Amino acid sequence: MINKRLLIKNLLSHNDENSFYDKKRKIDISFKEGKAKFLKHICALSNSNPKNNSYIVIGVEDVDNAIVGVDFFDDSKIQNLINAYLTNPPIVQYENIPFPHLPDHKVVGLVTIRPTGKITSLRKNIWKYYGGSVFFRDGSMSMPKVFDIEIKDINSKIVEAIENNSQNNIEHTLNGVFDFMKTRKDYNPKYKVFKEYFVVCWAGQKKVVKEETFYSRVDIELINEQVRLFFSALDEVAIFIDEDTFKIIEYVNLGFQNSNKYYQLEETIIRFENNANYSIDTKLLFEAPQFDKKTLYHIYNTTNAILEKLKKGQTFTKNEELDLKNLPVTYLICYLNLFHEAIDKLEEAKPYLREYNEELYRLYKEAMRILRKVKYS
Repeated sequence: MINKRLLIKNLLSHNDENSFYDKKRKIDISFKEGKAKFLKHICALSNSNPKNNSYIVIGVEDVDNAIVGVDFFDDSKIQNLINAYLTNPPIVQYENIPFPHLPDHKVVGLVTIRPTGKITSLRKNIWKYYGGSVFFRDGSMSMPKVFDIEIKDINSKIVEAIENNSQNNIEHTLNGVFDFMKTRKDYNPKYKVFKEYFVVCWAGQKKVVKEETFYSRVDIELINEQVRLFFSALDEVAIFIDEDTFKIIEYVNLGFQNSNKYYQLEETIIRFENNANYSIDTKLLFEAPQFDKKTLYHIYNTTNAILEKLKKGQTFTKNEELDLKNLPVTYLICYLNLFHEAIDKLEEAKPYLREYNEELYRLYKEAMRILRKVKYS
């Protein structure tokens, strides 16, 4: 089993970006440009490595390889995006890898691309790239190219050596458990061994509501691979464990106008097998809350007025401050109730929310995360 933290270190120390490995400070697939560039790199790495895995490391400075991290990214539907836009799509996995020196909410993103052995191309137009385009790696660049029938395999032995040098061992596993228990000591850390092989650590603030147990500030890690499976400072989470599975049901707060109401968002089940393999299955549980259209239209107009004041840098009253805090979830609810232009308003608000304060920007990112899950499902 590969220790993904070791793998990232080995990739960073092995060489600069090349035909089997790329690094990024960050990616943003919320917009067409970011989505198109991400798809281009996936396509190029898959085509350039027909017989071995290739990787993208996200959260690393380009100049000096400093690991600065990115926000936890829990979009399990990223394969749906790949399948929608690429012909002969590779299998793509995005994993969140914690590093001890990073803040709790920061990780390094690791994208693993497993090729099919067939030429991958864009299925349809996106941004400035045309449907049918084929990309390859030219050194550290992903470039459109005319391809030969036979693709040369030049990286398999190098990648195999890097992966072999990144294998986990009992020392790494024990250190990972001890580090987790120490770091999360204020949030009731626990661990469980599955199938005498896998070690899962989790922590969270526990509360009991009507005989049901929920957790907030939840952190769940598969220690064997140094992969963070779940992290949230905002959501409520229910956890169910038996001898073979670890199940998470995630709830999101979509109450507004001085109300708190939680809705089931997604169920994640991690299944551990006897053959030292595991699988992660996710199922969207979310059903969009519906509100009276007349009332919602009034709230939508009020929120638009708040956005205009924010853009102009004007001072808010106490009640307007509350409306401003509700702005991301209000636009999300409006969009889910078929106010299609609400999502454009939310994206328009992004730079102003980021500049106003960190809490508002975090609420914006939470709204976009929910929207991304719903769209790609």
